Amino acid sequence: MIRLYTDQDTEAVIALWRAASDLAHPFLSTQFQDRAEILTRDIYLKMAETWVHEVDGEVVGFIGLLEMEQIWHIGGLFVRPDWHGQGVGRALVDHAAKRKRPLTVDVFVDNAIGRGFYKAYGFMGDERHIDPHSGFELLRLTVG
Repeated sequence: MIRLYTDQDTEAVIALWRAASDLAHPFLSTQFQDRAEILTRDIYLKMAETWVHEVDGEVVGFIGLLEMEQIWHIGGLFVRPDWHGQGVGRALVDHAAKRKRPLTVDVFVDNAIGRGFYKAYGFMGDERHIDPHSGFELLRLTVG
């Protein structure tokens, strides 16, 4: 079931965010990830239109959508690692795409997991820029 995020989901969402982020972003320092965790908890979850994917009462994935200049941007898409490959990420993006089009996302060039997912989904693009927070290169992709 996909539903809107509530404050009661925070701990589950942060735990899955950290596990998925550590897996997909081994190039980011622990210090950077610790700071990003605080920002995700205190700012990003509340700032975005956040949807969670729940199975048997457990949150197994989430997507955060941000409107930027009349285009919807995936600010974050994370799936609990033990649920990778089971359609959770696709279901979340499908859910978002039914409501918001086109969708864009910035994915770290070094994030092979994320880049593979977005390519398989049909996102395209080659615009690159540097993430001002981490210093790593991002790739902007679009679908729809």
